[in-house]
Amino acid sequence: MVRELAHLIGGKHTPGASGTYGDVHDPNTGAVQARVPLAGRAETEAAITDAAEAQHAWGEWNPQRRARVLLKFLQLVEGERESLARLLSSEHGKTVADAHGDLQRGLDVVEFAAGIPHLLKGEFTDNAGTGIDVHSLRSPVGVTAGITPFNFPAMIPLWQAAPALACGNSFILKPSERAPSVPLRLAELFLEAGLPPGVLNVVNGGKEAVDTLLADPRVGALGFVGSTPIAAHLYATAAAHGKRAQCFGGAKNHLVVMPDADLDQAVDALIGAGYGSAGERCMAISVAVPVGEATADALVERLKERVGRLRIGRSDDPEADFGPLVSREALDRVRRYVDIGVNEGAELVVDGRGFTLPGHEDGFFAGPSLFDRVAPQMRVYREEIFGPVLCVVRAADYEEALRLPSEHPYGNGVAIFTRDGDTARDFTRRVNTGMIGVNVPIPVPVAYHTFGGWKRSGYGDLGQHGPDAIRFYTRTKTVTSRWPSGTKEGASFTLPTMG
Repeated sequence: MVRELAHLIGGKHTPGASGTYGDVHDPNTGAVQARVPLAGRAETEAAITDAAEAQHAWGEWNPQRRARVLLKFLQLVEGERESLARLLSSEHGKTVADAHGDLQRGLDVVEFAAGIPHLLKGEFTDNAGTGIDVHSLRSPVGVTAGITPFNFPAMIPLWQAAPALACGNSFILKPSERAPSVPLRLAELFLEAGLPPGVLNVVNGGKEAVDTLLADPRVGALGFVGSTPIAAHLYATAAAHGKRAQCFGGAKNHLVVMPDADLDQAVDALIGAGYGSAGERCMAISVAVPVGEATADALVERLKERVGRLRIGRSDDPEADFGPLVSREALDRVRRYVDIGVNEGAELVVDGRGFTLPGHEDGFFAGPSLFDRVAPQMRVYREEIFGPVLCVVRAADYEEALRLPSEHPYGNGVAIFTRDGDTARDFTRRVNTGMIGVNVPIPVPVAYHTFGGWKRSGYGDLGQHGPDAIRFYTRTKTVTSRWPSGTKEGASFTLPTMG
């Protein structure tokens, strides 16, 4: 049976009015399991209107009262963890265990945002000038919006919505139409937790909905996670319309393996970070950089053996290492990139193109692929593949290994595996990327630190969650005040100083 989904506008489920729908597939079988309405301009503007009307009263709630809604939301999600993870897995294709991780990393940010009474405290200077005090306030932006990707249907919506709501904003979520059910259910749980109707709206859609959010002057801030070309376009368009924006794009994350590294640990890290979630992670490790031929030979030999033992299965198979890709288009893209790598002269050590799961021939399954002797000029190195493909780029020495991620157009994340503290410290200080792991393969910061890539991986000067999220979703007011003392000084025509 094909489920019919809806928007959530003004606290109510709203059927599609545009007449346009998208199919939500089961990646395990290729079958259509749900239809999602794609909003046009009218539906998106209705959501903006409701958000604008609801925001003022919500913004006047004291921070502790808003925090209680977040805490109640956490309690409600706790009772639905398993069902949410299975729903997420059924639409995305990641394993249920991985879906639990997706949800938990989002909830971590909700927990962080529940500390908003402390996070919103401003600054105060007593007697900055004679009889003059200066203090700052953090005020909500107003109506905010988030455009989130298919690959983290729980985590990214919560990364954006929780800080925005905690700061007193209303929020319009435009989730991916490929995996819309979990974002919609999370919004329903926020309502059950006591969030007033209209403060959080969910509008499914495509370009028309996004263009409406970008152009409407009532939307003051917008967040995006997706591909780099769209991130760059949205950031520029938002700026042209006077909005603040944080837009995060693609990645090509490297893992440098030094000769002194624990090779078993490095192989474990590369297998999990390279092939977990079928490589559909912006923080996936897609490039291994062994330093020296001996290190490279040993690493590739162990990787080949481990990749050959990976188990690909249905997303609900508890024994599967990873499941299917999200769509037929994603599967075709991965296979096409493997073709490109072969044609460019990379050595294909493990070929996953021909994999099919028995009984699921119409599912979107890709086997793991491993390339060795990839060169920096190759497309499989320069471009994001977003699938279970790991490229090995051999570096002659440490300086070459440092240059590879530093000079790559993407600058999301990087890792180094070494036992040497001097090498690790030098690497973290000099490498030109936003997030760095030392003997940690996926360096996603904890919720109370800031997440964000550099170069073509991130547009905007503020990152997601942590302190940057509070700065992004608030505007600072600075107040300079003096109270009458009975002393008349007369008019002054010079710029005031506090000396």
